[in-house]
Amino acid sequence: MASLWSKISASLPVNEEQFQLQFSDKVESSVVEMLRRSRQQLYSDTTSTSRTLNAQIILDISWERLNTGTWRDVDKEWRRVYSYGCLFKVASLCRGSPSEDEILQAVRTCDMGLLMGAAIMENILQDIVKILQSEVRRSSRGEDECEHMQVKRARTADPHVPSINEELAVPRIKCPSLESFSTNYLLPLKPVILEGIINHWPALNTHPWSIDYLRSVAGCRTVPVEVGSRYTDEDWSQTLLTVNEFIDRYILNKNRISQDGGKGVGYLAQHQLFDQIPELKEDICIPDYCCLGEGDEDHITINAWFGPAGTVSPLHQDPQQNFLAQVVGSKYIRLYSPEDTDKLYPHESQLLHNTSQVEVENPDTQRFPEFAKAPYLECVLQPGDVLFIPVKHWHYVRSLEVSFSVSFWWS
Repeated sequence: MASLWSKISASLPVNEEQFQLQFSDKVESSVVEMLRRSRQQLYSDTTSTSRTLNAQIILDISWERLNTGTWRDVDKEWRRVYSYGCLFKVASLCRGSPSEDEILQAVRTCDMGLLMGAAIMENILQDIVKILQSEVRRSSRGEDECEHMQVKRARTADPHVPSINEELAVPRIKCPSLESFSTNYLLPLKPVILEGIINHWPALNTHPWSIDYLRSVAGCRTVPVEVGSRYTDEDWSQTLLTVNEFIDRYILNKNRISQDGGKGVGYLAQHQLFDQIPELKEDICIPDYCCLGEGDEDHITINAWFGPAGTVSPLHQDPQQNFLAQVVGSKYIRLYSPEDTDKLYPHESQLLHNTSQVEVENPDTQRFPEFAKAPYLECVLQPGDVLFIPVKHWHYVRSLEVSFSVSFWWS
């Protein structure tokens, strides 16, 4: 069997001359020279210490640029520099006979490049992380997996499931035609639950998503995690964890509240997950109804939402149409029309102007007296259900149990 390094090196250009390094004058010549030195070391017998040192210098310099000012002001050239630094560090870690810890560190380095950098060399970091994941899986096949097999479904307390008033229930319809959906729901902007339109997803049948499955395809991958039950809380924060760490800390750990300083809810919520981990993207499909939008598939934003019972998305509105597909677990959802915005008390700050100040299921009637007058629809979303949330419709979401949802934002 080919060594790990031979597999990785096969994905690289065959020699230094074919390894292109082209940057604008926004990147200082001293940094470009450092990149060229690391490139030269990639094709020579330089010591591991020297390779690692040069790669780390590139990462430190570019990391400082990535964290100066707002993210939108970070020039793509510096994101590319960071990705090259990640590539050179991975190469340094995987030369020779890397230990298991070094391979896992290389996986994390690739993920940091995929999350914070920009695609280089036809997205070579994605190719390399696939090779590394295969190595991690191969080395773990002989290990005892009984512990994981015993927790295919996380045990949670019985969820508080609100009783749904039939008069307030979001209507349900099974597999409507494109014309029927457009005429009756899309054009008049009416919420509806679509049944039977994602039953063909591998995530619901051939590759049913479970804790074990997520561990197997993404356990060692580093992803952004939101810490806190809702993003409007003062102690809400973000961190980076592997999927295994996230599952152990927030999904399976019954003592997570006391062990995490009171911030007992962590939520994996991000739009990069399916690009970062293509195996998961292969388990889902964009709903056919998105073709009724103005753009093509490249303009559809796909988001992942994975977390424990009790995770709340405060009442808020989004600037695009939304299909929220439920894959694992259940969620309680309440919807308000944008026509009743004045009764929902949005935050005055520009940052949170699309979010209500009201705690939906426990409102302060003295501070927000008009809220009780606002009409709404509600539902409990179950696996296989897809909720159409029209553009600008206010929606509140609470996970009733361990839940994995996928949303599609489109215009």
